[in-house]
Amino acid sequence: MSKNIFFEQKGPFLLHNIFDGTKSKKNIKIFDIKSLNEAGSSDITFLDSVNYVYFAKSTKAVCCLTTDKLKSYLPKTCEPIIVRNVLFELCKVVRKFYPNADIDIPDASLKKPTKSKHSKVRFGNNVFIGKNSKIGKNTIIGSNTIIEHDVVIGKDCIIGSHVVLKNSIIGNEVIIQDGCKIGLKGFGFIPLKDKNLRFPHIGKVILRDNAELGANCTVDRGSIGDTIIGRNTFLDNQVHVAHNMKIGNNCMIAGQVGFGGSSIIGDNVSIGGQVGISGHLKIGNNVKIGGGSGVVKDISDGAIVMGYPAVPLKEFIKRSKKWWMIQ
Repeated sequence: MSKNIFFEQKGPFLLHNIFDGTKSKKNIKIFDIKSLNEAGSSDITFLDSVNYVYFAKSTKAVCCLTTDKLKSYLPKTCEPIIVRNVLFELCKVVRKFYPNADIDIPDASLKKPTKSKHSKVRFGNNVFIGKNSKIGKNTIIGSNTIIEHDVVIGKDCIIGSHVVLKNSIIGNEVIIQDGCKIGLKGFGFIPLKDKNLRFPHIGKVILRDNAELGANCTVDRGSIGDTIIGRNTFLDNQVHVAHNMKIGNNCMIAGQVGFGGSSIIGDNVSIGGQVGISGHLKIGNNVKIGGGSGVVKDISDGAIVMGYPAVPLKEFIKRSKKWWMIQ
């Protein structure tokens, strides 16, 4: 059972102590909360949409927060916990296990790097590093950069100036240009009448080998799972990657693209500037998306799309010709 190295974890808890009045007859002990495909036999998970039925059918979780309509998709080994609002109840459970993950509190363990510990790393001025962080040899860290506790950075990386890295694992030969903010909490809360309930984000950011982030990119950590950017994937300046995003290998993403949370981007995908991609979508391999497009539906492998909403390129050209004829 893997431990969350970035956030203090409470528990384990008995199921009936998490949910008052549960009808479960089993004395189930819960050790952690994880996504459907990552949960083990001692974890609780959640299912709030038919979009994740594929993962639900094979989940190994001992129990699952879900609705009466979705419970039939769970295996018999997974006990359904029926609730009215899955995300609201999920938020309460996560806050119980991880009470300090709903707000990004500044790291108080920051210190200047020492030559004895980082003899093969080059640092600019005014760099601060948190407790238990690890930096590979031949990596260069720019001035005024903060690397918080437990962050792992591989070898031969270049980290620019004014970068903030937290809750992240960085591969080898990764380039992060000036001003990037990686691993911060995403935009997640439950709207209530009197006061919004902040949703804790307990995941991390993973940047695979040879990825590159342009200046002033922001990459949110995962809420329950992780945010992942694949090998040899390059992001231009000012790209925003929301929580739980999965971006494949060898992708090219131009400036000012915005990704909604929990979407999955395949390999070899090219995205033009100022594209907006909604959350919970699946973009296939070898897809090309024209600049300024708005993607609100899944895109199959090899498709070329453009427009708002994004449609196949031939259809976009046809619509454009009709518009010009009307004018």
